[in-house]
Amino acid sequence: MNRTIKIYIIFLVAMMALIVFVDANRPRPINWTPSFDINSKIPFGLKVFDQEKGHLFKKDSLAQIRVTPYEFFDAHYDFDTLINTYKIKGTFFSIDHYYTIDESSTDEILYFVSHGNDAFLSMNSFSEKLQDSLKFQIDNHFFKDRIEVFLANKKIDEKEYQMKMGVSGNHFSSFDTLKTSVIGYQKAEDSTFVNFVKIPYGQGNFYLHTQPFAFTNYYLLKDRNYQYAEKVLSYLPKGAVYWYPNKTYNNGVSNSPMRFILSNEGLKWAWYVFLIGMIIFMIFNAKRKQRIIPIIKPLENTTVDFTKTIGNLYFQEGNHDTIMEKKIIFFLEKLRQDYLIDTQKLDDDFIKKVHQKTGKDIALIEKAVMLIKRQRKTFKSTENDLIELNGVLEKILDFNSNRTRM
Repeated sequence: MNRTIKIYIIFLVAMMALIVFVDANRPRPINWTPSFDINSKIPFGLKVFDQEKGHLFKKDSLAQIRVTPYEFFDAHYDFDTLINTYKIKGTFFSIDHYYTIDESSTDEILYFVSHGNDAFLSMNSFSEKLQDSLKFQIDNHFFKDRIEVFLANKKIDEKEYQMKMGVSGNHFSSFDTLKTSVIGYQKAEDSTFVNFVKIPYGQGNFYLHTQPFAFTNYYLLKDRNYQYAEKVLSYLPKGAVYWYPNKTYNNGVSNSPMRFILSNEGLKWAWYVFLIGMIIFMIFNAKRKQRIIPIIKPLENTTVDFTKTIGNLYFQEGNHDTIMEKKIIFFLEKLRQDYLIDTQKLDDDFIKKVHQKTGKDIALIEKAVMLIKRQRKTFKSTENDLIELNGVLEKILDFNSNRTRM
């Protein structure tokens, strides 16, 4: 190792150590990003809600949906014409900053609720599809300082809870007053708006709430605001709850070591400095260290020409049986080498494996197996039999396309 490389390494190590030291000794700023991630400990994450879900939902069974709502509920639907309903009953539950559920899943949720189930959605906004189906609209009232949220039924809870950080003035501006039940309000300055409603749909009900921040870490741990979250959830019917966490959770968390490095600012910048240093090192050491290696022309492969010559001799002599047997041997050998398929038994399992690994039509493979077995049983063939077998085997192994590429 020469002196220049040693200087590069010492410089990079010192730089990384300095970055880590500075980062470790500076105060961490509070991250107010509204993540609504069940694994997030920042103020607007749902880590506390996830940990306390057993108390919030009391004895209700709770299951987390790890696929889209469409995939989950469609898998639990009984398509029997005499039944035509869902095998499960309960409440679909979702808390998020904005409505991020795809349209197919929205249709499935509407269908699920119409079959006598319920859905609870706490979000700042809702999709146009949902608003059109349930006949309501969302509007925003801008406020200066804070809002107070409270329930309509004073027998359940007569308190007003203050919310300031992160909340918006979104509320229900219009809805079908003949069908919709108002459950909760929010007050800003001297104005009061509806923020929690129950809307019947088919044989079930939608519970829509416009202040999802009430369920985040910050408000569940601040003063006694957790009581508001408890009272809101008390409106949900008893029974199973199917919780659909937001897309951050559903996309999954990478297990790569780089995830930890890039999530820590000090390690992230140390990694960037290391990469920049390596690029600089390679630029300054890109000169050739040896003479140019001459290109050696590879030996010509005459195997194909030799095979064609031998094949023509057999064909001219009318020895079709030998040619067919060699064709079969070559075909099975290609399957063993290229696709790692066991060719000892030419049974249904063999046909299935060839179909899966080559992507060829299963009827074509079955025909090839039939012709091979017939040839090996009778060992008597004509020129037409040879042509038929050769055509089937070439289609499976794509000999013609290989010749085109060559």
